[in-house]
Amino acid sequence: MTAPDLTLADVLQPAWRVSPRVRALVTTRNGGVSLPPFGRWKDGVDQPGGLNLGRRAGDDPAAVEINRARLLALTGASAAWLEQIHGAEVVNAADVLAGAQQGAAPVRADASVTGQPGTMCIVMIADCMPVLLCDANGRAVGAAHAGWRGLAAGIVEKTAMRVADLAGSGIEGLHAYLGPSIGPTAFEVGADVRDAFMKGVDGAQRDATSRAFVPRAEAAGKYFADLPALARIRLNQMGITQITDANACTVTERERFYSYRRDSETGRMAAMIWLAD
Repeated sequence: MTAPDLTLADVLQPAWRVSPRVRALVTTRNGGVSLPPFGRWKDGVDQPGGLNLGRRAGDDPAAVEINRARLLALTGASAAWLEQIHGAEVVNAADVLAGAQQGAAPVRADASVTGQPGTMCIVMIADCMPVLLCDANGRAVGAAHAGWRGLAAGIVEKTAMRVADLAGSGIEGLHAYLGPSIGPTAFEVGADVRDAFMKGVDGAQRDATSRAFVPRAEAAGKYFADLPALARIRLNQMGITQITDANACTVTERERFYSYRRDSETGRMAAMIWLAD
């Protein structure tokens, strides 16, 4: 399998003002060797050259390993891969790496944190929102896989608290990056999802949460949910106001992103953050 190497032109990088020690990027569907339906989208056709990083997506395992190797070559860091379960468990990335080196089973969690240089916190996505966190001085970082279940269960708040603790700083000093996810005009949900977010909130937070769910006039009991808005509400409630949004929809931007909601059989991208030496 041959294809041009993965380069920075194939990925997204947060436009935030933090220490140069903080390195972060989000992959797209481009820059790898996977074949359709895990390929890249060009000229209206799914073509060879996709950067699928998910081992359980149904892709050729050899292609996935080549893609992962390309990613690690680009970053120069060691990735703490997780077995994501749409929960709110946060782990230490260094512990994940140590376990993997000893042949342990993959760690089941949806977020990791670290203050150790060269150790990469990484989550895979294909519509769920990745939230990357760091302190401005580059002492600690974290990555959270924030689908609606994890977001409602507090995954972002728990990750932020762990990053702040590692950095030895206040929560309000953290920066957050909201990566590509299913957009507010594509994410149709039922009343159960709205209820999960409305539960236990009041005042201005309740009003803002309600506004993040737009009723569908043509479908009773259905709403369009705004994941980035819901994350902002929760971050702001903690005192985190330095938030950068990718403003990218995985569903509508077919040429750049994989989307499970759009295609069902598809690849996985990854969002990652680490500290340089």
